Amino acid sequence: MAHSPGHQGTWHWYEDHARGTGELARRFAEPWGGGDLAYQLGRDHDTGKGACAWQEGLIEEATTGRKTRRPPHNDAGALLFARAAERSPALLPCAGVIKGHHAGLSAWSEVRLRLKALMADSSEVDEAIHRVAAVMPEILDGSCPAAPDWLDPRDAIAVEMLVRMTYSAVVDADRLDTAAHFRPGTHIRPHIGMAELWERYEARRQEAITERQRSKGASWLDKLRENVYQEALEAATGKPGVYRLHLPTGAGKTFTGGGFALRHASMHRLRRVIVAVPFISITEQNAAEYRNLLDPEQGPSVVLEHHSAVNVEAPQQRTPQSAGTSTNASHGQKGGRPNRWSKLATENWDAPFIVTTTVRLIETIFGNSPWATRRLHRLANSVIVLDEVQALPDRLLTPILSSLRELVEHYGVTLVLSSATQPELAALNPWRSGLPQRDVVSDPAPLFKQLRRVRYDWRTGPDVTLASIATEAAEHDQALVVVNGTKDANQVHRVWIGTNHAEDPGVLHLSTRMTGGHRRETIQTTKQRLEEGLDTLLVSTSLIEAGVNLDFPRGYRARSTPESEQQAAGRVNREGKRPAKDSVMTIFDPRDGLNPELVYNTCAIAAASRHFGDGLAYPDDLDALRSYYQHRYRLQAGQHSKDPNGATGEVIEALRAKLHYPEVARRMRIIDNEHSVAVVVIRPHLKEETRQAAQNAVDQLRRGLPTPATFHTLQEHMASIPQRELELAINAGHAIEIAGDLHQWVGPYHPQRGIEPLTCPSRPPSSDSSMHWSRPRCDGQWHRNENLKL
Repeated sequence: MAHSPGHQGTWHWYEDHARGTGELARRFAEPWGGGDLAYQLGRDHDTGKGACAWQEGLIEEATTGRKTRRPPHNDAGALLFARAAERSPALLPCAGVIKGHHAGLSAWSEVRLRLKALMADSSEVDEAIHRVAAVMPEILDGSCPAAPDWLDPRDAIAVEMLVRMTYSAVVDADRLDTAAHFRPGTHIRPHIGMAELWERYEARRQEAITERQRSKGASWLDKLRENVYQEALEAATGKPGVYRLHLPTGAGKTFTGGGFALRHASMHRLRRVIVAVPFISITEQNAAEYRNLLDPEQGPSVVLEHHSAVNVEAPQQRTPQSAGTSTNASHGQKGGRPNRWSKLATENWDAPFIVTTTVRLIETIFGNSPWATRRLHRLANSVIVLDEVQALPDRLLTPILSSLRELVEHYGVTLVLSSATQPELAALNPWRSGLPQRDVVSDPAPLFKQLRRVRYDWRTGPDVTLASIATEAAEHDQALVVVNGTKDANQVHRVWIGTNHAEDPGVLHLSTRMTGGHRRETIQTTKQRLEEGLDTLLVSTSLIEAGVNLDFPRGYRARSTPESEQQAAGRVNREGKRPAKDSVMTIFDPRDGLNPELVYNTCAIAAASRHFGDGLAYPDDLDALRSYYQHRYRLQAGQHSKDPNGATGEVIEALRAKLHYPEVARRMRIIDNEHSVAVVVIRPHLKEETRQAAQNAVDQLRRGLPTPATFHTLQEHMASIPQRELELAINAGHAIEIAGDLHQWVGPYHPQRGIEPLTCPSRPPSSDSSMHWSRPRCDGQWHRNENLKL
């Protein structure tokens, strides 16, 4: 047997699971020529389950309901493959696929040592192999599948990526076959042709344009956007490869990128489109727009929005330390074990159109755990749109560009680099030769001149503070302030509501400390107030800088990088209804604000200071931007000898060549989990049915019975806080475990700012839910705000 009886009381027989996993893995890996390889690894991945001790443990667990300790079952199949691959040494590291199909890809050096020991003495696994061979004799034929014909055995990076992709295909196939046993039904989404989606997208886009022009009238900007769109459709007929979509903010990048990707996928019979953006706020907005254009009126959604950072396979690691919260541990999994159902329900991107974050995409490519990596094989034969590509971190550029090149050259990927501030990526080593880049729009320079809609102003000096800028912004009827961190945003908002704006619905705040639904409501409220001409003040972190369609007459941006400053300026006079000279974007350097060098790349800040500022170039000057990027990368190269991590990730690339998967995964985290974590917040003011749906999803996770829909339901209830604050919150009783590393926030939640920064682990003096308890003052005492209800 492979698994205990499912809901229908039937055992999952080993042969059925082995062949089912193998055939599904073959189907997943065929696009890159790895079908036979994936089949054999999938077929043999559970060979160790043939051991009598393992079978007896499974039977005892199924009959008594008690967890039993069973021997590891990942050595036998790995040994079988290693023996077969002796004739094809380049494929030998694929034995790590079987070795790590539950715990994750290990460093090849460790796997090789284990295989060497098993080659010398296989007594530990012989029983399992012989018992499985009794029902599946083909496992002993010793044949080795052919490597993909493009694989160069001398290319360590190509081997590294092949192991990753094959691992993904096998792990996803294993999970899907297991899920089908425990929950009979359709677990693989029917294929939807890109031609059908492209036709639907274009028809609905035309309807939306007609309706917009009927209600608001046609404008010069509409005509410009349509011309750009049509040029992009022409470019979509080109061959698969790397494309640059270089457009100024407001030129319609979202619709143009989607149209290009869908038409290109339709013409070249690619299987899906994946749009990756740097900020959660953009996934939320873009996914809503794409759903309107692509989802059927009835039936399953075509568009999958995935940005949740939850690792449901992580065992419970945190235990509340205060006596009053010790019982919260009962909400988690018994003994800290990962939950089977949660593992089977983790997201695998089985949808034709994915909207995700850059963090999730990079985690998918470079992770080593099953929960992150099982979706990697879905990238093959797809269009990947990297929106706001300038946001890729410099310290990781070498491995990112190297892996993207692999996907383009060997896995049928077309890559679209979309940005108003295109970085000079061809200047970096992985792309310096042999990888042509084509422009979707041949000459963007005139567009930038036509769409220059703001005048920049620089503000520096000892008198410039967050409070002084907040006070100045409040003198305008409508103004946007963008700062570098959540605490700065909190401070600006407090200045506003501390004056005469305490009850003003037009004083708004936006940051990742708010849930996805709360952010969406705030953006919609802001947009509506701006359109109606109502007084509106909004302070935001950088999450507003891309894809959020707001149109302020006045803007302020804390000093950062030119690409970020230009993106912030894209929220000012966005529709070009005002003269540029009257639409001012002030770049300010607050002496009490978060140091931009703590948020942005140090070399980027240094290069920006040389090219942009008072008396220098504007952030939307294309020539200056080109020089800035070249200068920035030169500075990075100069840092290489001093930086143990490598200037642009060269050390990580060396680890990839050594097949050190765990260390690569650790170093490739764009947002370190030790510094930022997601929590579920069910806001008190939501409608009862919405609250109940969210609570049901939480309860499903706690009981260990989630489905993919469970995670989709919770996404709009996710907020982010620093890891250290989560630890304080657990001890204060403000956060309780749900599953894995996911917690539910049950502490105070500000109706405008979300989760306030925590500084003290103590509890409020009362559980009276009708009052809003603020954090302790400097004297450490809680104080009650009588006027503010939760």
